[in-house]
Amino acid sequence: MTPPTEGALTSASAPATAVQQLPAVLRRRAVSAAWWVASVGLFACLWELAWAVGWAPELLLPPPHIFLRHFSAQAKFFQSDTIGQAQAAPLVAVGSTVLATVARVLAGLAIGFVASLATGILVTRFTIFNRLSIPMLTLLAPISPVAWLPVAIFLFGIGNGPAVFMVFVGVYFVMTLATVSEIESVSGTYLDVARTLGATRKQMLFQVVLPAVLPGLLRTLRMNLFAAWMVVLIAEAVGVGSGLGQVVVLSRNTFNASLVFFTMALIGATGYVMDVLFRQLQKRLLWWAPAGQGR
Repeated sequence: MTPPTEGALTSASAPATAVQQLPAVLRRRAVSAAWWVASVGLFACLWELAWAVGWAPELLLPPPHIFLRHFSAQAKFFQSDTIGQAQAAPLVAVGSTVLATVARVLAGLAIGFVASLATGILVTRFTIFNRLSIPMLTLLAPISPVAWLPVAIFLFGIGNGPAVFMVFVGVYFVMTLATVSEIESVSGTYLDVARTLGATRKQMLFQVVLPAVLPGLLRTLRMNLFAAWMVVLIAEAVGVGSGLGQVVVLSRNTFNASLVFFTMALIGATGYVMDVLFRQLQKRLLWWAPAGQGR
């Protein structure tokens, strides 16, 4: 009888290892989901308790069981062109509004990330570009994106342009300075080894520098995701005329507290889902980075 080869043993043990790891993964996800439910449930229970004892008046602070139970009634306000008519299905009206806001956030983040990465590379590669751009970037970085709203409306009018531009502004300056800092902090050992092996400038950039800085940059971008949500809601309230920010303004103008908290719940849930998806994307893109360093 011929003994099994090493390759056969490896191929046979791989499925077994995967099967053994599956319950562990499911357990970790179940525990994580349980803690999430416990956290959100505790907050909702405290809110409901405050309402029950009279500390949270229904007119101003309606508890979750009030602003979540009439989904259809709330959804009719999510179509700015047919308010009160509810021509579309409630789920379609709410879903299309949420997706419009998410698209603006993602567009602004993507443009800001690419532009900041390109600027950071130019700043660290060319001395004259560094000396001409860094003072200007440092001067503009402290300006709040909200202050750029009139400029955005002047440049792009009413529509998606102002919202995407404001998200871009909110990301670009911070990410550019972070890119410069990350590139300058790349270990000299990596660069020396690359030069010793005969790497060209292009190879050092794409095979040494970028892999070293991307974990930190994506970590910074994830932190800016929440800031982007705050900015886009302000832009939608003034310069777009649609989206979740517009619904918040409508609820304020009509003194509809239930709609306010319903929209806030949607914003929080959507932001949480985006954060989870972003973390999963990081794990797959940064396959070379150790766990905990940008993954």
